[in-house]
Amino acid sequence: MAKVSFKITLASDPKLPFKVINVPEEAPFTALVKYAATQFKVDAASSAIITNDGVGINPDQSSGNVFLKHGSDLRLIPRDRVGCN
Repeated sequence: MAKVSFKITLASDPKLPFKVINVPEEAPFTALVKYAATQFKVDAASSAIITNDGVGINPDQSSGNVFLKHGSDLRLIPRDRVGCN
């Protein structure tokens, strides 16, 4: 089973802490979002994953698809920050 690795950075923290998470390609990306949110102690239900360019990622796909489309360097952003400049 092939795995993909993501570097998830907490965008709302000025120190920009990050976690490297390895998951199977077939793993649902929603599970990765929930896991990353719990690692950073933020609410998974009110968080989103974006690219470093600020593009939102639809979580209803496999982790492998996200890796191929957007790469491995992503940001977790709590919903209170979504849509803010």
